[in-house]
Amino acid sequence: MTARLASGIWVSAYLRRMQMACIPAYVIARGDATAGAVLVKLALMNGVAKVYSRVFDMEQDAHVWQVLIEGAEPDVDAAIARQRRHDPDIWVIEVEDAHGRDLLNAMP
Repeated sequence: MTARLASGIWVSAYLRRMQMACIPAYVIARGDATAGAVLVKLALMNGVAKVYSRVFDMEQDAHVWQVLIEGAEPDVDAAIARQRRHDPDIWVIEVEDAHGRDLLNAMP
């Protein structure tokens, strides 16, 4: 079993990486600092958004970021709100980038 990085530390590192790349990213909802799941919303600045969630891929034997929800931004926001009602420990980060850069593959 591999050690997991605390959610709050991961979020801080991710926001710093985004800042260094000059990509706007914000914490929309704070979750549990130790074990809260993290959702990353990528707003493409054209009314469309995607939400990524980290899942375990059995074939790759590793955690990967997978698109959980995508579509019109108001619909995506409503889906995130539903997720938060079911699990208030979820972190939500919003990234705003018209080029679709999220840098998730560069994060542990």
